[in-house]
Amino acid sequence: MNRRSFLKKALGSFLTIVGLSGGSYYYAREIEPSLLQISNETILNTKIPNEFNHFKIVQFSDTHIGFNYTLEQLQTLVSKINEQNPDLIVFTGDLVDEPHTYNWNEKLVDILGGLDAPHGKYWIYGNHDHGGYGTDIVRNVMDKANFKLLKNEHATISVNNAKITLAGVDDLMLGRPNLDTALNNADSNLFTLLLAHEPDFADTTKHFPIDVQLSGHSHGGQVRFPFIGHLYTPAYAEKYVQGKHILHNEKLHLYVNRGIGTTRLPYRFLCKPELHVFTLTNN
Repeated sequence: MNRRSFLKKALGSFLTIVGLSGGSYYYAREIEPSLLQISNETILNTKIPNEFNHFKIVQFSDTHIGFNYTLEQLQTLVSKINEQNPDLIVFTGDLVDEPHTYNWNEKLVDILGGLDAPHGKYWIYGNHDHGGYGTDIVRNVMDKANFKLLKNEHATISVNNAKITLAGVDDLMLGRPNLDTALNNADSNLFTLLLAHEPDFADTTKHFPIDVQLSGHSHGGQVRFPFIGHLYTPAYAEKYVQGKHILHNEKLHLYVNRGIGTTRLPYRFLCKPELHVFTLTNN
């Protein structure tokens, strides 16, 4: 049985189990999607300047607002993020599930605008942001909320004249990612962190002077089982599904965020929504 056939059969079996088990269905739909896990990670790299020791970066991803994820829930998430006292906030794509049908309003801008980080808020496009003719709409909302888009470009983050590089690429599925353009005129000697929506892009990233890649897109599989793992992940999230991965002789560290919301199916099972809190250090 090939992987495609296995996934179809496994997903069918899961839906059958869910249909037969009211308790499992209730937990997967009503409880686990709200059980936010805050994952704390230390990023150790000798290229990180002393001035950036204990510098805190919060990553959130894949909110998919509108598909069983409400603005009220987003407001709670914003409070959780601000409680972490981040120095920098990054969003790695898929703000709204279906941009062409979503009822856009200023409340979303106000909520996102409430996120606070002294060294800025940055974001990249996900496939759902480009989908449904949402490209310009999503950008307009994020601009109003004071998020800086990194679309095949980079920014220099400074603390007392010490610097690191934060780069971002366009979505791999519906955009045109270009790392050469993103790193144009960037100092390759600086510690460099890349935002890329699809985690499997790391197989391209590893050939560039990137130290860390932060991604989302996979939702961690959204539904997982003991010994089996995830049943399905979208394209370009099939190799690296969740957690930390070390590539290219330990030169590149990839972190895959499980995301906040859900898509396609309104369930999470053994795959809690995730907020990443990264602390930088050089020792």
